[in-house]
Amino acid sequence: MKKTATKKAAPAKKAKAVHKPAVKESPILKEVKQLYGFMQDNNLDTIEYDQKGLYLRLVKAKPAMVPVPVNVGAVAGQTAAGAPVPVQEQYKEVIKSSLMGIFFRGSTPSAPPFVKEGARVEKGDVICLIEAMKVFNEMRAEFPCIIKKVLVDNGKPVKQGDALFAIERV
Repeated sequence: MKKTATKKAAPAKKAKAVHKPAVKESPILKEVKQLYGFMQDNNLDTIEYDQKGLYLRLVKAKPAMVPVPVNVGAVAGQTAAGAPVPVQEQYKEVIKSSLMGIFFRGSTPSAPPFVKEGARVEKGDVICLIEAMKVFNEMRAEFPCIIKKVLVDNGKPVKQGDALFAIERV
């Protein structure tokens, strides 16, 4: 009997994984990532970095504040249908804010108000202050009148065109 040698099939070659050359991260990018991680770990809104000729300022974006209207029920000054009557329409004449800011009745919190309800003011008299961007702007009477009612609380924000005082011309 003859022995014959049979050639075994060579095992299938494993496919070599194709490796892309690793992208080398720049040292600056590495520092930025570390700063960002530090900022996140410590719950910081802003971080500034100035070293080795590199100035970097990272600021966390804040979500936009969206005002949500809330119905608080019937309030004095509403019509029978329930729709509020604008303050300007409740009184014959009003003095409106000339700019947006914080309304102040006096020059300081402890100072008396410039005008009181029932007081007569002459043209050019200071009637209140509106603070806008850390600047106190005097509002002056444009004509002689009597202050019937102060419509805004001291220290409250007002928008341009908001009614501040109900008046009666003299």
